[in-house]
Amino acid sequence: MEVSVYNIKGQDTGKKVNLKDGVFGIEPNDHVIYLDVKQHMANKRQGTAKSKERSEMSGSTRKLGRQKGGGGARHGDINSPVMVGGGRVFGPKPRDYNFKVNKKEKSLARKSALSYKVKENAITVVEDFTFEAPKTKEFLAMAQNLNLAGKKLLVVLPENPENNANIYLSARNLQKASVTTVSGLNTYKVLDAAHLVLLESSVTAINNF
Repeated sequence: MEVSVYNIKGQDTGKKVNLKDGVFGIEPNDHVIYLDVKQHMANKRQGTAKSKERSEMSGSTRKLGRQKGGGGARHGDINSPVMVGGGRVFGPKPRDYNFKVNKKEKSLARKSALSYKVKENAITVVEDFTFEAPKTKEFLAMAQNLNLAGKKLLVVLPENPENNANIYLSARNLQKASVTTVSGLNTYKVLDAAHLVLLESSVTAINNF
């Protein structure tokens, strides 16, 4: 599939770039997308929630009252879950929420997400560029020129840290814009963005997914 390449002024450069059908034109698999996104969200969880059970509470272990005849639920010491301020029954404990997703499934999920974006006409290819200095105004002007102003953008840069820094810094203060490299591109980021802006050299790397 061939698409036009634009410059940051929104002008068609006359060049074409090929989006590989094996990456951008597959039949999306919703289940592997679900698994990959679920794992991504699970990895972001700290898993540090903790509450004390009755054996971990500080307090006397003296039995407060008789076993029966008190008119309420039976309980022993003041740390009983029945008592106000007592321990919690089956409370949360620190845990790891991560689970395994196979590499082939993750790759298929990413390709499925990219294929969805192609179907939605939500991909724009821009020739390689850089900013001389970090300028949020220049980044906004680029989005305006590409008729993407107000949309949630994901700009995918090639693995070239020298040219990437100013672009990243220009978008850092924008709520609806994010920047990543090809190696950092994942299913969640693709689906979270309303529109993808791919640099021309990034397409070559993505075609090799």
